[in-house]
Amino acid sequence: MTELVFLKLGGSLITDKTTPYKIRSDKLARLVDEIHAAQTRTPNLRLVLGHGAGSFGHTAANLHGTRNGVHNEKEWRGFAEVRFQAGTLNHFVMQALHKANIPAMSIQPSAGAIAHDAKVLTWDVAPILKALSNGISPVVYGDTIFDELRGGTILSTEDLFEYLAHQLAPARILLAGLEAGVWSDFPARQQMVGKVTPKTYDAIAGKVGGSHGADVTGGMKSKVEQMLRLVGKFPQMTVQIFSGEEAGNLEKVLQGRQLGTLIASD
Repeated sequence: MTELVFLKLGGSLITDKTTPYKIRSDKLARLVDEIHAAQTRTPNLRLVLGHGAGSFGHTAANLHGTRNGVHNEKEWRGFAEVRFQAGTLNHFVMQALHKANIPAMSIQPSAGAIAHDAKVLTWDVAPILKALSNGISPVVYGDTIFDELRGGTILSTEDLFEYLAHQLAPARILLAGLEAGVWSDFPARQQMVGKVTPKTYDAIAGKVGGSHGADVTGGMKSKVEQMLRLVGKFPQMTVQIFSGEEAGNLEKVLQGRQLGTLIASD
């Protein structure tokens, strides 16, 4: 029986978010090697891959304010610049996947999705389904999106995963970043939360931190709250937030190991 898993490689993990347009090439290469190893050892694993925009998209997006809306010529030029930078990072990711001999196919969100107030309104997922059915991992990523209310906006990988979860019903969503998990005392980072549910979140909500470096889509707090809403709608689904910094972590999690913070319905 196959297991469908959504995996995001965080922008803070594969780029240096404190330095504009700087990719962490060695880190990216090691991560895709771990993906390949997990797929080899777990043939029934099917992956929808995603990655953040990191210091590529977020740097340009902060400069132009693209997330909040696009209305005039200057902002539309910024919109196009953010799209270019998101695509540039995706090119590096696809190169790494190809080098690791992982059959993968880039799915450009801006070419197919339409948003309304920074939420996916329509997106034809047929190519994603076709890729999965033929053993190819679709790769989506944070991107500029035309928006019926805002003109244009930026959707994070989590935004895209949220929409795709309703269409594809994955068993797990894995969010690999720099942080070991969700901290109840951020930024001290002494007390990591092993599990978060809609019922327990209120107790830590005020201490869940933002992001490391540039991030226009909300950081950790936004990520946790978005995933809590999702598991509330799909109780059979779980989400893991964990660090991909340590060698071997990603492969372990892909094979079912519990690391970091689990987000579940109860």
